[in-house]
Amino acid sequence: MKVVVFLIALVVFLASFVLFGYAFSAPVQIAPWMFFGGILTICISLAIPFHLLRKTD
Repeated sequence: MKVVVFLIALVVFLASFVLFGYAFSAPVQIAPWMFFGGILTICISLAIPFHLLRKTD
């Protein structure tokens, strides 16, 4: 079970890099939202193991 939670967190973490990368080539109207979305996805990817791995055994 811990491996599944880790893989989900890893995929979300890597998706944040994609959001960061495309934010600089996106149109000006949505670029800040994509960058902010990248920050939020990193926060979510770190919150998943901190909160879920403690409860699953």
